[in-house]
Amino acid sequence: MRNRLRLFSSDDAVQCSIPATVTVRLGEILESLADAYVSRKTFVDDFSSEEVQISADLYEVLMASVVLRKSA
Repeated sequence: MRNRLRLFSSDDAVQCSIPATVTVRLGEILESLADAYVSRKTFVDDFSSEEVQISADLYEVLMASVVLRKSA
């Protein structure tokens, strides 16, 4: 995953060119997300209301996993 952190001083009037959304493969962020969740990183709570788009197939697999885990 490419780092996109840019720091600006208060004198900088340059508009940031980082897009509002970024498309990535789940595999690119999964390990980082899992580690952040397990480590209880603050930013996980900060972004917990963010919407994410996933495929219908992935959604179905995740929901089936939740149902199976509850019935076990």
